[in-house]
Amino acid sequence: MKLLHIDSSALGNQSVSRQLSADIVVQLRQQTPTLEISYRDLAAQPLSHWTPATDAADPAAVLGGQMLTEFLAAEVIVIGAPMYNFAISSQLKAWIDRILVAGKTFRYTANGPEGLVSGKRVIVASTRGGFYGKDSAAATMDFQEPYLRAALGFIGIVDVEFVRAEGVAVSEQHKAAALESAHQNIAHVLAKAA
Repeated sequence: MKLLHIDSSALGNQSVSRQLSADIVVQLRQQTPTLEISYRDLAAQPLSHWTPATDAADPAAVLGGQMLTEFLAAEVIVIGAPMYNFAISSQLKAWIDRILVAGKTFRYTANGPEGLVSGKRVIVASTRGGFYGKDSAAATMDFQEPYLRAALGFIGIVDVEFVRAEGVAVSEQHKAAALESAHQNIAHVLAKAA
């Protein structure tokens, strides 16, 4: 089985989403020792913003093609997705722009768009400095998880689960509690597929 591990936090070793995504991958590898893992650090090696490529030899077009091939080959995708200013990081958005490709991962039909990707599982390590869950006062400002669900659903991926750590910037106590809760959720999410 092939797994694609994506990190998009700019915080390096201080990143909670990186810690959680790495823990998810470690536990998946324990479940499946033969797991083939590809890794992309979108902050360390950022993608340029998408533009229409006029030359197939253009380095951005070549890299975009590699990203798409890597994504399509994976059966499981683990995404480290911190919330930046109520949404995903621009690094992660640039990656999504490389995998949402008309004619490859979706197509337009007379009945509307149709996703062409199926059979993939996505686990998102979602982190937020504050509280944006559905029962919070700031829930309407969450453009991170709804966007990821919509973008992935648009191309046909319906098996999307979130491991969430909220309030990690509120205090060290909140951060510790959020990490403990997220680690329990990792075990729960992975047990469902075992």
